[in-house]
Amino acid sequence: MAELSPAMQVALASTVVRLFGAVQIDFPEYSLKLIDAPAAFKSAPWDGFLARDPVFGVLGGVDSISDGSGDEAPGISLTLLPSSATAAGNLVAANMQGSRTRCWLGVVDAATGIVVPDPMLVFDGVLDVATLNWGNKKRTVDYDIVSVFERFFDLEEGIRLSDSWLQSVWPGALGLSFVTGVTQTVPWGTNNLGSVVTK
Repeated sequence: MAELSPAMQVALASTVVRLFGAVQIDFPEYSLKLIDAPAAFKSAPWDGFLARDPVFGVLGGVDSISDGSGDEAPGISLTLLPSSATAAGNLVAANMQGSRTRCWLGVVDAATGIVVPDPMLVFDGVLDVATLNWGNKKRTVDYDIVSVFERFFDLEEGIRLSDSWLQSVWPGALGLSFVTGVTQTVPWGTNNLGSVVTK
């Protein structure tokens, strides 16, 4: 986690501290910028963050950040309260997965409404899983956001000795199209054959 700026350190040492959280999700065709404050701020670029987005709604909450251990990457969860059924459907659309998501913790000057310089970026990741919760008087979208390091745990990623993989990289290559009778799976890029499954 980054260090606090000197201005943030002074602001947090004050007797009255107005903290805020900010979230920016860069969807394919829209940048959603939300804050958990009652009104917009006066200073750029934070004046572009709103308490209620006219298209998608409001920020419902942000859970604590997990550091990740073992075979898990760092992650965070947040909840959005969509403004309509259409917004909820758009928020869980497949093309939203992988959108860059950033979360900041900042302080705003209570007298001026100006954001204290350099809010702390607490998380920078990508949308992984969206869950739509729909019930009586309730409509929320929960997002699981993971670090880009999550890709290191994708066991299916990489080179595979198969015709479909070869053609996905080099369309029209027929080098593996006519291979038949293969009795052993051969992983590329490793000398360890201990986990190889034979047919």
